[in-house]
Amino acid sequence: MMTQVTTRASSVRNTFVRQIVAIGGGALSVEPHSRSLDRYIFGLTNKRNPRVAFVGTASGDAPDYLGRFRQAMRRLPCRPSEISLFRLPDAGPSLAGRILGQDVIYVGGGNTANLLAIWRVHGVDKLMRKAWMQGTVLCGSSAGMICWFQSSVTDSFGPLRELQDGLGFLPGSACPHYDGEARRRPTFQRLVRDGTLPAGFAADDFAAIHFVGRRVFRCIASRPGANVYRVERHRGKVVERTLPTALLNRRGVRGRD
Repeated sequence: MMTQVTTRASSVRNTFVRQIVAIGGGALSVEPHSRSLDRYIFGLTNKRNPRVAFVGTASGDAPDYLGRFRQAMRRLPCRPSEISLFRLPDAGPSLAGRILGQDVIYVGGGNTANLLAIWRVHGVDKLMRKAWMQGTVLCGSSAGMICWFQSSVTDSFGPLRELQDGLGFLPGSACPHYDGEARRRPTFQRLVRDGTLPAGFAADDFAAIHFVGRRVFRCIASRPGANVYRVERHRGKVVERTLPTALLNRRGVRGRD
């Protein structure tokens, strides 16, 4: 059963708390009529006008994706920017400076395998870990959800299959679009059941998992019916458990979760 919580999220009042918000799909640039997830994430910084950078590596910095990000940010209190690995600037702050100078880093969707390979070539994987350790809120949808985990379900290679070499900031496996794509749920369950993937988390579109450190702090959603799940193997069978998921209220009504 869903409860309602304010979009003004409360978190540990520590500048260097490690936080990741893993979104199953939606939010930000693809959810124009509901900014509740975005406001929740921005609220974790405890800043009125946080610095927010969009990383579109997984989509090859697709112009339409970047355009939707820019449009979405006009409606939110923040200082937006973009971090591109395809259009490196000739001048200005270094790549390290641009990553480590953010309050929020939002990673867009696309090809997760390509994202990981390009990040590793440029050392972005190490910079992301450093930013996380220093208190930058890391978040993202789809590829931007699963990249933080040890392993995941991906369509980076065509048909859905396992991806084993995630960043490993978060333990276990992950699956986005759990209710949004017909093959996601059965594929993830099969891979966990046969031991190809370790136990992990799945998230519907417009649902997210807020991690503090490497543990779940809260599961949230911006639409009724969107949920987060724990998927595990037990005695040779897969067990799916729906986790308590709080519905974000855009009017700021606070409830229990």
